[in-house]
Amino acid sequence: MTFLLAAALGLAALLLLGPPQGTSARLRKAVSLPPGQAGGFTGPGGVGGTGRNSRKGRRRQGKAAAAGTSPMTLVVQQLAALLKGGRAPARLWDELWTVYGPAASAAGSAAPGSAGGHLQEGSLNVMLAARAAAARGTPVSAGIRAALPVALPGRGREARIWSELAACFDIAEASGCPLADVLTRFAAQLEVEDDADAARQTALAGPKATVTLLSWLPLIGLGLGAALGVDPLAMLLGTPLGLAALVGGVVLTIAGRLWSARLVAAAAGTGAL
Repeated sequence: MTFLLAAALGLAALLLLGPPQGTSARLRKAVSLPPGQAGGFTGPGGVGGTGRNSRKGRRRQGKAAAAGTSPMTLVVQQLAALLKGGRAPARLWDELWTVYGPAASAAGSAAPGSAGGHLQEGSLNVMLAARAAAARGTPVSAGIRAALPVALPGRGREARIWSELAACFDIAEASGCPLADVLTRFAAQLEVEDDADAARQTALAGPKATVTLLSWLPLIGLGLGAALGVDPLAMLLGTPLGLAALVGGVVLTIAGRLWSARLVAAAAGTGAL
């Protein structure tokens, strides 16, 4: 009984003192953003360079890391910054590949443990296709759309952003509007989506922690019963009514956990906890 009490109290302390679910993952994501992902490149020929521009790039990088900006939002921001900096369209993708490609990971400029600085492997394949199209002088949008079904099958967020990025290239070419302005507006829209997602995750941190705590309350109750001098295990396992209460409690606890998880997942819009 002493061991059970100690285990129950330890679990209660861990649940009460530990960070809400999702906070540690977001913190690791923010801290591990690679150097050059928040609006300024630090490599050769990048936007950041040295001096005043690099200091601005580092400040923007810090703000993006603190806000939890997604990798694809940073890619769009960097494309707009490169165009405003006077880069030729064929040069854009070469500079992006310098930051996100396998060479960047090998050199240590990408985040540890992530392919190409947090970009999915499929996104790297799409970027490679766009780079090849720009080098050939063919429409980049066509190269992106040709690579999307194979590289990023499905309807994930990164696939949607790549598809909308291809549409931005088409719109700029058809209307004559500067591509840098189109991408700047697109990046602003993606930032709003990132902010909304971060706010939603923050709002759901409390309910997620509550669901976890309620799941452990039965064990905590057993520990408290043992501390008060009652033998709850003997009562639950030694009598028919105790066994019925045990089975009913387990069933109701599992049902409550699944129901609460479903409610939280529906509020998060992810379909899973």
